Amino acid sequence: MPDSLFIVAILALLLTPGPTNTLLTVGAAARGFRSSLPLLIGELAGYLAVVVPLATIAASLLEGRPALASALRLAAALWVLFLAIRLWRVSAIQKNPDSASAVTVGQVFLTTLLNPKAPIIGLVIMPHGPLAQIAPAIGLFSLLVAGAGTSFLVLGSLIGRAPVLSPQLVYRVAAICLGVFSLGLAGSASGLI
Repeated sequence: MPDSLFIVAILALLLTPGPTNTLLTVGAAARGFRSSLPLLIGELAGYLAVVVPLATIAASLLEGRPALASALRLAAALWVLFLAIRLWRVSAIQKNPDSASAVTVGQVFLTTLLNPKAPIIGLVIMPHGPLAQIAPAIGLFSLLVAGAGTSFLVLGSLIGRAPVLSPQLVYRVAAICLGVFSLGLAGSASGLI
């Protein structure tokens, strides 16, 4: 069974602002808490799609292949940059961006799939072994993902209710944050960071 260090390490990563958390926050700011709950499905599915194969099979296959890690970071950087541009365009076209078109479960899934946190969890924090052996850790991880994601939905719904924050401002700030994340990922993929 995972120990308290496992919980602290997972929560430290999950609660760190990043592209997935930005999308959860923006989605809840636009739609409200309850309507944004399905976004958690995209987040959890994205993490599990990476973490489970890495922890059960691929950890030993990826050792000593830094080019593959760089390619994955570059792909993530391009996806996050695409999301940043999309959010900026949505905010520029409409004074009150359409919440239905702003953040989707699929976007949260793909963003989480490409999130650099997922390989760190799968390769470094999650125990490795057969699925039956690591199932308790996977279950606990799933609960931690739901809890951390919910905290960003709560934050987003509070931001969405703030009378001084226009939806356009929220989208633009989120687009800038995603752009910065994209630059950081691209820099780490090229070895600059």
